[in-house]
Amino acid sequence: MRIAMIGSGYVGLVSGTCLADFGHQVACVDQAEAKIRMLKDGKVPIYEPGLEDLVAVNVRAGRLSFTTDLKQAVSNADIIFIAVGTPSRRGDGHADLSHIYAAAREIAACLASYAVIAIKSTAPVGTGDEVARIMKETNPTADFSVVSNPEFLREGAAINDFQHPDRIVVGLNDDSRAREVMAEVYRPLYLNQAPLLFTSRRTSELIKYAANSFLAMKVTFINEMAELCERVGADVQEVARGIGLDNRIGSKFLNAGPGYGGSCLPKDTLALVRTAQENGTSLRLIETTIEVNEKRRNSMATRILKATGDAGKARTIAILGLTFKPNTDDMREAPSLNIIDGLIKAGMVVRAYDPEGMPAARLLMPDVVFAKDPYVAVEGADALVIVTEWSEFRALDMKKIRQLMRQPLIVDLHNIYKRAEIERDGLTYHGIGKPLTEEK
Repeated sequence: MRIAMIGSGYVGLVSGTCLADFGHQVACVDQAEAKIRMLKDGKVPIYEPGLEDLVAVNVRAGRLSFTTDLKQAVSNADIIFIAVGTPSRRGDGHADLSHIYAAAREIAACLASYAVIAIKSTAPVGTGDEVARIMKETNPTADFSVVSNPEFLREGAAINDFQHPDRIVVGLNDDSRAREVMAEVYRPLYLNQAPLLFTSRRTSELIKYAANSFLAMKVTFINEMAELCERVGADVQEVARGIGLDNRIGSKFLNAGPGYGGSCLPKDTLALVRTAQENGTSLRLIETTIEVNEKRRNSMATRILKATGDAGKARTIAILGLTFKPNTDDMREAPSLNIIDGLIKAGMVVRAYDPEGMPAARLLMPDVVFAKDPYVAVEGADALVIVTEWSEFRALDMKKIRQLMRQPLIVDLHNIYKRAEIERDGLTYHGIGKPLTEEK
């Protein structure tokens, strides 16, 4: 099928590339000329494992192309995906839908034949209705269907998530033409037993927000359990395993840490709360989740300073990991932003290292000293803090680190190490949700 992907950011680029890999003809569109030039030169503007190679394969095969010319891309397309950003609107937390509506107007003006308009951007209930209205107003003779097709991609595992999804959700309103087109687009997946769930358009729009908000609650729940574990002398990792083995609960998203961040959970929980308020109801669990997570993120700097003992003597803090999660270069709503801001305000010197996030972090953290590797970061430091659980941080040479540090202290915000192993190498260890003393 002929596909136009409007927006070549994270969602659009990954989705467009994977659809091309299924054999479809895909044109990825973006207004940013510099981004399109990079893609045409074989350079991927985001870090996602495996994406650069997959882009190259499909460009060489002639199935994937990049352009700034929306009219050219959509004029003969069978399906047009809208995958533009929907960030939180400043001031009120609502999702900013201006990019979606602008794309709808441009698409409507260019349509030459019937096409399905699939909204892949995360958008609140009723967005599809408004897109259909805008397009009809812009071009009363246009022949089209509007469907909701939310993405469920995890940064760092997006290609696998697209190619092996838990489910494919398509929202449409009793539209047999659109249903046939969407079924054909995803035929390679449901032939491999991926559930293809057709719902109403508004139901589909709500599914994405409900899913992300539930995951945010799960993260926040285990973080609150971690606080309790520290008070009563229990181990949060064992608690998580004990409840996660119950298949009604499951083990995913039960890793205690410094709080959730990223491009989805913070903005989607807030947007869902605003949607509920606009419709005369409240979502108290989600509202509390947002509040507790923000408090959690802001408390981490205090936790680190407390672990150093005399904060006045802890002049240099080494931070390992800046991105909101491993295997991405995404700094949006990263817990490191809160942590480093708190440390600098307390008078600390912060030296940091991240495998992929430092180019973006430099623009956000002008007062941070960036190191070329973990060992340069810890040299002369009074505390080493693991903020993001990159795999390369899981096997550090602790004896070497002990020799390099001024004060041998590790604050492990993801429990990737065991206290006994760290203490055998002569360092003091502080984990999350752990007893003050543990059996060795």
